[in-house]
Amino acid sequence: MRERVENILRAAIEFKASDIHLTVGVPPIFRINGDIKRYGKDILMPNDTEEIAKLIIPENLYDTFKEKGELDFSYGIPGVSRFRVNAYHQRKSVALALRVVASKTPTIEALDMPKIVSEFMEKPQGLILVTGPTGSGKSTTLAAMIDYMNRTMRKHIITLEDPIEYLHKHGNSIIDQREVGFDTNNYASGLKAALRQDPDVILVGEMRDLETMSIAITAAETGHLVLGTLHTSSAPSTINRIIDVFPAEQQPQIRIQLASVLVGVISQRLFPTTDGKGRKAATEILVNNPAIANLIRNEKIHQIQSTMQTSRAQGMHTLEMSIRELLDRNQIQKEAASKYLHEKMMMDA
Repeated sequence: MRERVENILRAAIEFKASDIHLTVGVPPIFRINGDIKRYGKDILMPNDTEEIAKLIIPENLYDTFKEKGELDFSYGIPGVSRFRVNAYHQRKSVALALRVVASKTPTIEALDMPKIVSEFMEKPQGLILVTGPTGSGKSTTLAAMIDYMNRTMRKHIITLEDPIEYLHKHGNSIIDQREVGFDTNNYASGLKAALRQDPDVILVGEMRDLETMSIAITAAETGHLVLGTLHTSSAPSTINRIIDVFPAEQQPQIRIQLASVLVGVISQRLFPTTDGKGRKAATEILVNNPAIANLIRNEKIHQIQSTMQTSRAQGMHTLEMSIRELLDRNQIQKEAASKYLHEKMMMDA
C-alpha cells in the first residue's frame, strides 16, 4: 500500500495538481488548475482509505483521529514533496484531502505580487492580514513574505502554523516554526508564549477566534509585526469580521486599536492562466492611511471600497481592478474571472 500511495502522490506532482482527494467510491481525484480530474480507474474501497490513513497519520495521533473524527497533519516524501493533510470520516468511512506544498519556497517576485506588499514588510510593527477563501493561495503568499524578510532583513521570526507547510531555513533572519498540536496546544497559547520569545515578527496561521485576534492586536501594538490570515472575501469584510468577533461593548475600543495598528490587507483569488499551465493571483490591497483609519474609527467601513478605487497612487486597488488588469494583459482566463466583474466591466473587457 505504501508504494501505491507514493505512486499516487508522485503522479499528482507530475500533473502539477494542487490537491489530492482520496475517498471511497471513486479513483483518486486530482485538482489541476482548479478543475477536478480522476486519476486512473482503480476505485478506492473503505479498507483502502482506512489503510492509507493508518499508513500516513503519525502513530501518536491515530487514536486522536479515531476519537475526534478528523485530523490535520503534514506528510512528506523525501525528494518529492510535502503535503498538508486533513483526514476525516464520511458515511462511516475514511477520506483524506491532501494539499501539495511546493518543495521550494516561492518568492514575492516569482508570485508577481504588487510592490506595496514588500513595503508592508518594511514596517517595524503593526498588523498585516492576508485573506481569501480556502485554496486562494494565502499560505503561499505568507511563505513568500517570510522568505523576503529572511533574505533582506535581520529579524527573529516566529510562525504558528497548523500544520507547518513551507519549511524555512535560517538566512539573514532566524525562523522558529511552531506547529499547533505538536509544539503548542493552540494558536492563542502559542501567541501568548511568542511574546516572551523576543520576536520581531510573528506569523499566525489563522486568526480564528476572539482570544487569538485580541492577542494579535496587542502584539502589534507592543512593537511586533504580526502577519495573519482570515477566510474573508474582501478587505472591508476583513475589518468587519475582526470587529464583529468582539462583544458589542468592546467594539468601539477595538475600532480605535485596529485603526492604529493595521498596516494593510491583502485579499486574493486564484484564476487559471490563459496558457492553462497554472494559476495566478488577483489581489485586493488595502493600505491603512489616515483616511482609511478614520473610516475604521467612525464605523464607515462601507466607504472603504470607494476609497480603495480612487487611491491607486498609494498602492490600493480592488479585486475587480486587479482582475481587469490581468485580463488586459491576457494573463488569466476570461471565463473564470467573469463572475467577479460587474456587467459594465465585462462589456468593456
